[in-house]
Amino acid sequence: MDNTNYTTEHRKGQHLLSEERHEIEVRLKDGWSIYRIAKQLGRPYNTIKNEVKRGTVLIYNGKQKRYKADAGEQAYHEHRENCRRVNCCLKAARFLAFVVSKVMGDEKWSLDAAFGYALKSNEFRRDEIVCTKTLYNYVDLGLLPIKNIDLPEKLRRNTKAKKSRENKRNLGASIDERPEIVDLRTEFGHWEADTVVGKKDEGEPCVLTLVERMTRMCLWVKAENHTAEAIQAALESVMEYFGEQKNEIFKTITGDNGSEFANLSMLEDGKLKVYFTHPYSSWEKGTNECHNKMLRRFIPKGRSISDYDADDICFFADCFNGLPRKILGYCTPEALFESYLDAIYAA
Repeated sequence: MDNTNYTTEHRKGQHLLSEERHEIEVRLKDGWSIYRIAKQLGRPYNTIKNEVKRGTVLIYNGKQKRYKADAGEQAYHEHRENCRRVNCCLKAARFLAFVVSKVMGDEKWSLDAAFGYALKSNEFRRDEIVCTKTLYNYVDLGLLPIKNIDLPEKLRRNTKAKKSRENKRNLGASIDERPEIVDLRTEFGHWEADTVVGKKDEGEPCVLTLVERMTRMCLWVKAENHTAEAIQAALESVMEYFGEQKNEIFKTITGDNGSEFANLSMLEDGKLKVYFTHPYSSWEKGTNECHNKMLRRFIPKGRSISDYDADDICFFADCFNGLPRKILGYCTPEALFESYLDAIYAA
């Protein structure tokens, strides 16, 4: 019997329709095989096979088995009653409390850092942990005492129109001349440099920020002011701290064309090489720019650097150097940096 009053067209992955179940019942009575029915309906063979198995009941006082569309429909709805996503909030309560303590506490971790640390430290079973995406969903749904304003990176958007500018000075060798191995981040000892200012007053102190590209280790140093001489002195003091091995630790430094780096090329000594980004292309030293945003969590724009001493700046750096990073396999920059230092000083 052919019924032309309905269509059995379906989307991929869609469950069987009631009309299709009646079609199966009719075709089985006509002696069709399961394969032929599946081909007729455009369904996988196993889908029809499993449906026939679920909807087969005993008739004639239990003497004969036959597929019934109504029985298949009833079995389908019974299974759907138990088919739902399980809420993991209760099962992951201890982990969620850990996440809240790390994000809202002094560490100011990101959600992904908390997830990665918990996964790597084995403090929680895997079935007690929810993924980073789920954590963000919980924040959006209000299931955690964390708001989007507590997640600075989530709120950042680059909405500024790009402009091409000309006649910007070039202070030295272009980043185009920098060895390819620096871009690959497979060798230790390549740094990016920048400065962070507070108030734009003459003589106002600033922070010299250095980031090692491979380990993401940041060194933040308070400089006397924003002049080229003060920045040069601060950078030299950092390099001298590492003694005779400084040339193994500082192989290249990449800065921008700001006036504060006018003397940067003077640090070249045959082993250390200095390069400069293209004018108005801060993204070419993006690692350092991202770390500067982290520093802004402690020192907002417009706040005088004079309000912080050198120990405060070092403490801020330690907070982020001890932060597990997904890009580092949830290791900390500090741990990786120390491992390379140990190898250099042991040689």
